[in-house]
Amino acid sequence: MKKKFLSMVLIASSFPSFAFAVENNLDKADTVFMLVNTILVLFMTIPGIALFYGGLLRSKNVLSLMAQVIVSFSLVCVLWIIYGYSMTFGTGNYFWGGFEQVMLKNIAITDLSGSFYQLIHVVFQGAFACITVALVVGALCERVRFSALLIFSALWLTISYIPMAHMIWGGGWLAKDGALDFAGGTVVHINAAAAGLVGAYLLGKRSGFGREAFKPHSLPMTFIGTAILYIGWFGFNVGSAGAANAISALVLVNTMIATAGAVLSWLFSEWIFRQKPSLLGACSGCISGLVVITPAAATVGIGGALGMGFIAGITGLWGVVTLKKWLRVDDVCDVFGVHGVCGIIGCLLTGVFTSSTLGGTGFSEGMTMFRQFGIQAMSILVCMVWSSIAAYISFKIADKLVGLRMSIESEREGLDITSHGESAYN
Repeated sequence: MKKKFLSMVLIASSFPSFAFAVENNLDKADTVFMLVNTILVLFMTIPGIALFYGGLLRSKNVLSLMAQVIVSFSLVCVLWIIYGYSMTFGTGNYFWGGFEQVMLKNIAITDLSGSFYQLIHVVFQGAFACITVALVVGALCERVRFSALLIFSALWLTISYIPMAHMIWGGGWLAKDGALDFAGGTVVHINAAAAGLVGAYLLGKRSGFGREAFKPHSLPMTFIGTAILYIGWFGFNVGSAGAANAISALVLVNTMIATAGAVLSWLFSEWIFRQKPSLLGACSGCISGLVVITPAAATVGIGGALGMGFIAGITGLWGVVTLKKWLRVDDVCDVFGVHGVCGIIGCLLTGVFTSSTLGGTGFSEGMTMFRQFGIQAMSILVCMVWSSIAAYISFKIADKLVGLRMSIESEREGLDITSHGESAYN
């Protein structure tokens, strides 16, 4: 009895010193900061993406889109915990991390990532993976088979999102070369846009496309989704600073001003060329500005951010009006026109406006604007090629297993009824 009591005393007396040693660098303000930002990023997908995309579709397909978003979100959550985080941030090679943190083993609840708990980092980064897969859905909706989408999501997450995230954020190839992507210009937006474009080509155009008017069934729903994405994006960008510090303050201002500039430039461009400023144009401009500033938010000055926003509004409008016609593709929610085009512009301009002479924080030692621009261009090319090949493989496997596209009859009746046995509106 005395021996047992002594051992308990020894354990109890050692615990405080252990806790102090592990949590010595813990900052409770940063922990709360990251908790809030993580929740905001999760909020972007459900309900943000679901409402934004859902309003753009015909009423007979809105529930199918929402089901695709929430279920793919849940699938990515599970896979991220099982192996995604480990393969992204674990010790590995130039393209993939390791397996030492599969099922989050070797991560204690007191382990830190910087000045906050590592488990928060797991969920924060997992939220990025979830929204990236959900973005792809916008190019495929109204004709993709539900089971095929889930197969694609699991495969593409594994062979495209995870390696791209490791190459940029996990210390892999592109990170070692000096590529700048603060919060996901390549990893999230270009990655998803390239996959969506490949999927849209493989699926083919919707039945009646080009002959029937496919108008958004609820622009108020799209507006609500836009508002949620705008607010949530502050978690997306500001949280990527990893601490409540001066960088997070700069990111906050840059995200706000770039987005506002893009809304105005899209709207006034539309007003000039189409005679009427539209709510859909304002919403699309908002997303364009958010996308363009994402890779640059921590390194460009406020003037540079505003300039990038103005450019994004114009190029985003060109992407959904002119480029879409040139590509001859049925990208339902303009994933490539907005996320692809503005993601590319944002990554390239990061290599310009980061310059201290243009108000940015400056390049790393020995780096010039010309060299940084070249590295940015290379990272875009790598992302486009890698994601496209991975998407093609993933879609083809899904097509072989279950068939990629719904039947024409099912498509005409609407995927809400034919895939899920439900109807959004009676």
